[in-house]
Amino acid sequence: MVERVVETDGVELCTESFGDPSDPPVLLIMGIGASMLWWEDGFCRMLARGGRFVIRYDHRDTGRSVTYQPGRPGYGGADLVDDAARVLDALGIPAAHVVGVSAGGAFAQLLALDRARRVLSLVLISTTSAVPGDEGLAPPTEEFLRFASAAHVERDDADSAVDERVAYARLLAGGRRPFDESAVRGLARRDVERAHDFTAARNHGSLPEGGRPGAPLSSIAVPTLVIHGSADPMFPLRHGEALAQRIPGAALLVLEDAGHGVERADWEVIVPAVLDHTAAGGAGRPAPGSTRDARRSGRG
Repeated sequence: MVERVVETDGVELCTESFGDPSDPPVLLIMGIGASMLWWEDGFCRMLARGGRFVIRYDHRDTGRSVTYQPGRPGYGGADLVDDAARVLDALGIPAAHVVGVSAGGAFAQLLALDRARRVLSLVLISTTSAVPGDEGLAPPTEEFLRFASAAHVERDDADSAVDERVAYARLLAGGRRPFDESAVRGLARRDVERAHDFTAARNHGSLPEGGRPGAPLSSIAVPTLVIHGSADPMFPLRHGEALAQRIPGAALLVLEDAGHGVERADWEVIVPAVLDHTAAGGAGRPAPGSTRDARRSGRG
């Protein structure tokens, strides 16, 4: 594990890598409002032990990356997409396998559309289409919408911030499995204590999206694996199904009773799937025009 702050185009981003730099690179992109810690150490180590050079990084306004005044972000959503390429530039990596969760999955799609040569393959977890075309899909659950509208952390109140992160993680878990509050609370505490300003992540909620690529998802030509929980309260399962249908040759892996995100109970399913998908020579790549629906249950 090597954590360091890199600077590209005047933007400071905190990165951390696992494994041998000579192995195939896998870039992990977290969702908005979340630091790289939510790609947990154990998950990253499992990928690295499988022969991958794993890179995670803090988005702007999270963790130890550049932080702006709360309420006054100096960037837009398109900049967060570009930051993924900036990380690769700073590490001297021409192209990588890209794994994105939630909004990070949308950033990964846009990266593949905007900078196709930087992306070797895509793994899209708990996400939805990043470009128009899937209007009319099921909205988030009412419980999720109520939480999102009421959530608020007082400035400088670290305990409140930890409590909110735990409550949000519980909600995202979907409610069909036991929730490990102790483990999540420890991770949330690390996240809050490590950040330059833990309230700055709220800037992500008000970012202008910027221009979208004109190309449709059907123009994505790299091997793509969509992973989605059947109990996702933010993006119900139909979002993952529709995404897999729109990207040519995409495979779909459905995690039974899983919520939104990368839960520990699913690591033993997700990690082998990612390793297979990113293997040299395209092992695990679905046949063009096909969609594989593999329903798997994680072990808790």
